[in-house]
Amino acid sequence: IVDAAGAPVGPIADGDGVIFFNFRGDRAIEISRAFTEKNLDKFDRGRVPEVMYAGMMEYDGDLHIPPRYLVSPPAIAETLGEYLAHAGLRSYATAETQKYGHVTYFWNGNRSGRFSDELETYVEVPSDLVPFEQRPWMKSAEVCDGILAAIASGKHDYIRANFANGDMVGHTGVFRSATVAVESVDLALSRIIPAVKKAGGILIVTADHGNADEMFMTKKGKVETDAAGEPVPKTAHTLNPVMYLIYDPAGRWTVDTDVPAPGIGNNAATVLNLLGFEAPENYLHTLVRPA
Repeated sequence: IVDAAGAPVGPIADGDGVIFFNFRGDRAIEISRAFTEKNLDKFDRGRVPEVMYAGMMEYDGDLHIPPRYLVSPPAIAETLGEYLAHAGLRSYATAETQKYGHVTYFWNGNRSGRFSDELETYVEVPSDLVPFEQRPWMKSAEVCDGILAAIASGKHDYIRANFANGDMVGHTGVFRSATVAVESVDLALSRIIPAVKKAGGILIVTADHGNADEMFMTKKGKVETDAAGEPVPKTAHTLNPVMYLIYDPAGRWTVDTDVPAPGIGNNAATVLNLLGFEAPENYLHTLVRPA
């Protein structure tokens, strides 16, 4: 916030206390590091004020970020990644920068490191440093290239990836760009599907929420318009149900239609079943059964 002359109204100064009320861990880590790390080299901070900084929680238990926090974070154990590593399965995780934390840090229960350096391969594809609506295909081709190489190598039992396009471009509210974003992911899937079939594998396609599926604000079933009669862009996540698609070319599995209120939480048990394991009792029910 600045005044009419452009000067900050309430700059943080030496001796201040800063409490960060987090929304989610990856962004909270970034600002926490900016306030607390002496030798941060990611960007020029200028002069860093001497403050007492605390996070609502410890956002990274491995690296202890931030050093001071108010509430101990919940312990997230027995994640799918941990189970697979302990079972000796080799996994490959990839995404571009915008979603890399989702296939690593969040996936592992707010844990930044690997469960097994020998069994786990993490590949980050650097995102473009331009507005997403100007390059809506983002790094979908490069992420796809990595997936195809991982499949062809035969070195991995399980591959997970996140395509950032639908979410990041959807947030811009630019309909045409969102269309291109989704088309680019469609193109990537058209390359991945035959590779999965050739390898004798199974493909799951899903998401934890929608975004590009609804690009305009609606009211009582009609698209809202502004004073000029133009549709009002919707830039937030949507509440529409998300599809959970399973491509099983060998026909070894079928969907269990008796699962009550299925959701993203059922994914872990489903993946374990498809890999030949019984899910732990504390996991939500699998979505599949043998055909």
